Amino acid sequence: MRKGQNDLTNHERGVKAESLAVDYLKNHGYEILETRYKTKFGEIDIIARLEDFLCFVEVKMRANEGDAFESVTARSQKRIEQSALYFLSSFPEYNDYGMRFDVIAVTPSKGITHLDNAWQTGS
Repeated sequence: MRKGQNDLTNHERGVKAESLAVDYLKNHGYEILETRYKTKFGEIDIIARLEDFLCFVEVKMRANEGDAFESVTARSQKRIEQSALYFLSSFPEYNDYGMRFDVIAVTPSKGITHLDNAWQTGS
């Protein structure tokens, strides 16, 4: 018996959403550098390059895009920022690139909504 969308675990839904987001980004000219990049600070769902910008992307699958965007809290933003700095320290060849933080909402009604430069760093 095949599992439906509602039968997926949270982890499986997250992996599916990230896969859809990767496809979306590739189709819009982004080069995917890392997915599910883990550090001691946490995980970044997608690290992508667009021209001379590094984009650190958080992917959220929710019932609506408002809930998805609101679920990226100040705490999760800080975690992503710290992980981004760790990435830059590990890959100094990207130190001259611009940096931004994006959120991709995956929803049943709208599909993918990409909010680029969703927040500015606290530092």
